[in-house]
Amino acid sequence: MNYRLKFGKPVKSILQLQDAFFICVILLSMLCQSGLKAQDSSEHHDAFERTGLIMNALEDSLKSRDTIDVPFVMTRSPLKAVLYSMALPGLGQLYNKSYWKIPVIWAFGGYFIYEIVNNNNKYLDYKDAYLRSQTPYNPTGDQRLKTIRDFYRDQRDQFYLYAALVYMINIFDAYVDAHLFDFDVSDKMRVGLFKDSKKLINFKLDF
Repeated sequence: MNYRLKFGKPVKSILQLQDAFFICVILLSMLCQSGLKAQDSSEHHDAFERTGLIMNALEDSLKSRDTIDVPFVMTRSPLKAVLYSMALPGLGQLYNKSYWKIPVIWAFGGYFIYEIVNNNNKYLDYKDAYLRSQTPYNPTGDQRLKTIRDFYRDQRDQFYLYAALVYMINIFDAYVDAHLFDFDVSDKMRVGLFKDSKKLINFKLDF
């Protein structure tokens, strides 16, 4: 059987016609693939260009924001808070508006001062009694009075140390509190994953 193409070239068998058809299909698929690759490359190139434009815009906005931002100024001066607390314990807390700390400082300080005065008076009383117990017949005096005298002296010195510790804590607390005055240090913290009213997770921590 003899077939003839439109171009006038004879095809001697059906196998030759099938070969020609498969070759055409392969050529068309290769052309389509090359076209798709070229389109993908152009799309990728456009995407990269758009990404670069977005990044440049973000950098410009950040630079402009940095130039506009006002520098941070502390509301409370730590130096003033320290000087106030050194002049009068609790005055630095008053400057920092930590009013609840003032009665605490005064309570501890007042108690320690009272113990200092009380133990010192008893120390002086037993010191005089011990001196009177020393006689030519008993130059060492009453050892019991001496032991009590030494006890009240040691108690007085210990309360001196406690009062000094409260005084230093008062100064340190005023200094730190002045630094943290402009920050939120509340004892409640809420955490949520979403900003809308219907949060999936919302829990509260109380310290």
